[in-house]
Amino acid sequence: MDKVLGDRRAILLFLSPALLLYTVIMLVPIVWSTGYTFVEGNPISGFEPVGIDNYIKLIGDPTFWQATLFSVKYAVVVTLAQVAAGLGLALLYVFYLRRSSALVRTLVFFPIVLPTAAVAQMFVKLFEIVPQQGPVNAFVEWLGFDAVNWLGQPDTAFLILVVMDVWRSMGFYAVLLYAGLVTIPDDVIEAARLDGAHRWTLVRHIVLPFLLPVLVSALIFSINGSLKVFDSVFALTDGGPNGATTPLTLAMFRTSFSYMEYGYGSTIAMALTILSLIVTVAIFRGARKDVTV
Repeated sequence: MDKVLGDRRAILLFLSPALLLYTVIMLVPIVWSTGYTFVEGNPISGFEPVGIDNYIKLIGDPTFWQATLFSVKYAVVVTLAQVAAGLGLALLYVFYLRRSSALVRTLVFFPIVLPTAAVAQMFVKLFEIVPQQGPVNAFVEWLGFDAVNWLGQPDTAFLILVVMDVWRSMGFYAVLLYAGLVTIPDDVIEAARLDGAHRWTLVRHIVLPFLLPVLVSALIFSINGSLKVFDSVFALTDGGPNGATTPLTLAMFRTSFSYMEYGYGSTIAMALTILSLIVTVAIFRGARKDVTV
């Protein structure tokens, strides 16, 4: 085995299929899309080179900045909520439920496999005000308050989006962090308890340092997925009301395929790619700094 792994030709032979697939699926579309950022038009009307005009237009576009602000705000809130809920559930599985946690893990994980459109329609029915009130508004009126147009107001629509995505995804992050927790040696936990570490002290000084690599991975998965959110918003609010819940992905989609501006749509996609890269590098560097301190 060592002889095979030490042979560069053998390594290249084993890696070639994966590298070819990655190049065709990932690298070629990225290069292609980058080329579109320097043109305007579409396949029907044709393309015309415009240099960096799309980037100049992007900088002065208030719609782009509104979508960027929403994407960043949404990503930060959802990431913190998802990972915190996942960590709380993982700690519950390991330290309280233990062997009986299998059923709970399955039930909490189940929403992630449901179609996004079905989950969105369930939340629409829960919070709807017309043509008939949903259970939430019925409960609000039972408490003596007026019914609320939850999806018709920017703040409440944002809140429902966050609740829906956290509810759907927290089971995945709980399982991911649970897998990291069970790798912590039992003797380390027991030694810490004998030394007087309990609850928050145990979590802060023993669990979190051991869990840091998995926690960083969870943060990167979550924030990149949240920055690129599309299906949840499209199915629940369609970017409304008045564009208040329009992320960069939906702005890019509409610009490219509704307005047929492939060049400008690709420029928005490039801005999202750069934003995701910056966030990922920042998390990696922050985590490395914490490890070395």
